Amino acid sequence: MAPQMIFVNLPVKDLATSRAFYEKLGYTINPQFSDDSTACVVISDTIFVMLLTEEKFGTFTAPGKRVADASAATQVLLTLNAESREKADELADRALEVGGSPAKEPMDMGFMYGRSFADPDGHHWEVFWMDVAAQG
Repeated sequence: MAPQMIFVNLPVKDLATSRAFYEKLGYTINPQFSDDSTACVVISDTIFVMLLTEEKFGTFTAPGKRVADASAATQVLLTLNAESREKADELADRALEVGGSPAKEPMDMGFMYGRSFADPDGHHWEVFWMDVAAQG
């Protein structure tokens, strides 16, 4: 059985700015699923972020529902795991360097560590590391 994939769809105000942000984080864009209103960001073999202009995003929502402004409200927390505390710091620091903004203070519980940032549109991302052996 093939692994299940996830496609996270995010509305963006400026596709070029958002696309550049994710490319500067080290992710690639799949041109097969990208055009002038959409960019498919490849996070891993099974995780993809579909950046859609707000207009394009609106064509996929239920009739009568407005597109949320992620800079004003949090609808979802997007969370990625990291190989280590250092890798969590690397991704969060890089995001802040290339146009992201702080979302909240780092979280350190010893066996679990996390950082967060908001992308240029305000979408809240969490990056965490957890020592699975400590949970045993």
